[in-house]
Amino acid sequence: MGKCAVCTQESPYISKFLGICKECIRNFPEKTKDFIKKAHQESRKVFKLPSFPPKVEKGLKCKICANECVIPLGETGYCGLRKNENGKLLGPFINEAKVSWYLDPLPTNCVGDWVCPGGTGCGYPKFAYCNGPEYGYYNLAVFFNACSLNCLFCQNWHFRELTYTSQVQSLENFLKSLNPLVSCICYFGGDPSPQIPFAIKASKEALKNKKGKILRICWETNGLMNKNLLKKVVELSLTSGGCIKFDLKAWDENLHIALTGVSNQKILENFAYVSQFIKERPEVPLLIASTLLVPGYIDEKEIEGIAKFIVKLNPEIPYRILAFYPHFFMKDLPLTSKELAYRCLEVARKAGLKRISIGNVHLLR
Repeated sequence: MGKCAVCTQESPYISKFLGICKECIRNFPEKTKDFIKKAHQESRKVFKLPSFPPKVEKGLKCKICANECVIPLGETGYCGLRKNENGKLLGPFINEAKVSWYLDPLPTNCVGDWVCPGGTGCGYPKFAYCNGPEYGYYNLAVFFNACSLNCLFCQNWHFRELTYTSQVQSLENFLKSLNPLVSCICYFGGDPSPQIPFAIKASKEALKNKKGKILRICWETNGLMNKNLLKKVVELSLTSGGCIKFDLKAWDENLHIALTGVSNQKILENFAYVSQFIKERPEVPLLIASTLLVPGYIDEKEIEGIAKFIVKLNPEIPYRILAFYPHFFMKDLPLTSKELAYRCLEVARKAGLKRISIGNVHLLR
């Protein structure tokens, strides 16, 4: 049972670690900002990561993700990968990355499996081997050991332990892992955004070597990418038949900051940018959105805001609502209820979205 430090209400839907309720976060930004700041400071301290993206007057600017950290001398950026050492920005860049990968038999349980070529056969025969699920083929699942957000409910939080301890992998080793039965590569993590130059170059080399084979380039991302690099991401996915899956965490900006440590404004701008290219390849969805229903924080109001935003761009953009499993610093929250999930589904439908589904149904209580 958590208690809100602002309004003093008690509820199992208030995270003890965050210590404030969703209504106070939405309605009283000034009253809740210190509690938000404290929670993120404590959560980052455990992994020796900066509390928030550094923005000092004298420092080196990193332009790889949209956080655009300005890193003080001797310190690291928000993702923990790059350090200002003697006035030079050091860390993995194009030919190496802190990353791991594995072969995942298709159809797999990715966010877009219900609308993508690997799960449905859409785009056959140009972008899919089968006129249906691609049984017998593989997705190369690429997990990056860093992230540009700090979600307090992170489902893959262990990557933070690997940011400093894992060894870098070379581009050469990555390319060796591809075989003729790999029909798609999906970058996730963590998030691909802090190591996007590696992913872009790896994708270009992989497509160059595919020798007439289908090879879709896909992304599961928080969307916090540098706009210039995002343009290259779009090009790679468009031409290969791949999908770009944005995880839109929250609609209210202060709630997004409370849950992830960073504003959602650049994420929404990037989502809108990618939506412009949907018409260039209608047979396979280019852009997919999802939202995790964090009990007590992500509710119908958040889903309505996100859904209306998507509808204005294109009502055909697939949107998946995901069930929550208690993790990381929000492990005291309950599972998502069936009632909330189906209410949110109906809210998204009423907002005008045409393609909606619920994922992780087995987690609903």
